Amino acid sequence: MMMVFTFAITLTVVVFTVIVTRIIYVMRKSSKPLSKIGSQSVSTLIVLGSGGHTAEMLNLVAVLQKDKFTPRIYIAASTDNMSLQKASALEASLVDERDDGMISKDAQFMQIYRSREVGQSYLTSIWTTLIAIIHALWLMIKIRPQVILCNGPGTCVPLCLTTFFFKVVGIRWSSIFYVESIARVRRLSLSGLLLYKLRIADQFFVQWPQLQREYPRTHYVGCLM
Repeated sequence: MMMVFTFAITLTVVVFTVIVTRIIYVMRKSSKPLSKIGSQSVSTLIVLGSGGHTAEMLNLVAVLQKDKFTPRIYIAASTDNMSLQKASALEASLVDERDDGMISKDAQFMQIYRSREVGQSYLTSIWTTLIAIIHALWLMIKIRPQVILCNGPGTCVPLCLTTFFFKVVGIRWSSIFYVESIARVRRLSLSGLLLYKLRIADQFFVQWPQLQREYPRTHYVGCLM
C-alpha cells in the first residue's frame, strides 16, 4: 500500500513538474511571432470591443494588406451588435472598391459569450468567464486562425487564454498580436496587463513612448489613429 502511495505521489510531482516546465517554456517563447510564410495569406481573427476599441481596430484593419490577411473573421461579444455592424460596413466599402466583389467572401462575423458585463461584480464574473473560455475553446477549434489581432476589450482574454492553452499542449495555430489602445498613455489596460505579465501575446505594441519605457517587452509603433 505504501509503495502505491509513494508511486502516486511521485507520478503527481513528475506530471506537475512537466506541466509547469512546459508553461514556462511557452511563456518564454511567446515573444516569437508566427514564422515567415512568404506570400501566403493568413487567416486572421479580429477581436472587436464596444466603443473606442472597435473604432481603433477598424482603423488598423483598414490599412492592412487585405490579400495577405485573409480570410478575416471578426468576433465581438454576444451583446455587442454595433461592432459587427461597423465591421460589416467596412467590408462592404472594400467590396465597393473592387469590381469582382470577392472581398465579401473573405469576411466572416461571429459572436462570443461575454466574460463580464459592465458593472458586473467580480465574484459573479468568475462563472461567466469560465463559460466564455469554454465558448472560446469551441470557437478556436472551429476557426483555427493563424493570426489574432486584439487591442484591449475583455472579449479578447478568453480567446487569448485558449490560444495559450493550445500552445502549452503543443498545438500552435495562432500568433497573438496585441495593440494597446491609444487611450492608454502611462498604464496598460487590465486585459493588456494580463497578457503582458503572463507573456501570452507574441507581439505587444504600444502607441506611446512612455508606455514602452514602463513595459520594456512592448514595442513602440507610434500613434496608429
